[in-house]
Amino acid sequence: MQASGVLGHPADETDVAAAHANAASLAGTSVRDVADHVQEVIELLDRKPIVIGHSFGGLLVQIIAGRGLAAGTVAIDPAPSQGVLPLPYSSLKGAFPVLGNPLNYGRTVTLTFDEFRFGFANAVSEEEARELYSTFHTPAPGRPLFQAATANFNPWARTKAAKKGADRGPLLVVTGENDNIVPFAMANAAFKKQRKNQHHATEIVEIAGVGHSLVIDSHWREVADAALDFLSRNGLGA
Repeated sequence: MQASGVLGHPADETDVAAAHANAASLAGTSVRDVADHVQEVIELLDRKPIVIGHSFGGLLVQIIAGRGLAAGTVAIDPAPSQGVLPLPYSSLKGAFPVLGNPLNYGRTVTLTFDEFRFGFANAVSEEEARELYSTFHTPAPGRPLFQAATANFNPWARTKAAKKGADRGPLLVVTGENDNIVPFAMANAAFKKQRKNQHHATEIVEIAGVGHSLVIDSHWREVADAALDFLSRNGLGA
């Protein structure tokens, strides 16, 4: 199977400790900044990769697919692209630590454990949530959240993802049943936008009993199995 690998932004730190030590390293980084960097990396390859992303990564891979750069795409609990309209209360509550302060547009934000617990790790035990928080949570740029929140009022939004191109490739949306940040209504709206593509398969699958941390918690194999099944059925298996 083709693989995308890990395509970090040049300003990203190499590990969790370094990210906390240099908390402002990604300040001001935008959705377009990361998408353009990923495109630069892909253009160095000798064939189109499979791209897989979670949360804002799920939006980014849709942008990359819309640029015709992906053989296949898996968007996991994707942040909303322009045109995705549902905005559930839990999403607003989960985003408030960032959106509640306009100055965060140019900053990075570190969540408290309670904020992380609600937004990411609500569907695992408190013990596992604390382990995930200490192992994975790092300061993240606020700008992408502001860009997503205002996209439907901005015709030049940086979160626009082309959806109908003949070179988009097969695309799977994965959603977690108990996700507070990207509930089913939001993920399903992304799927409905993407299924307008008449050239390639577009599917959605819901993973039962999981929250937004589904790619790093004890349920990650269920996500991997769903992705591998979809890719295999669409000619992109090993």
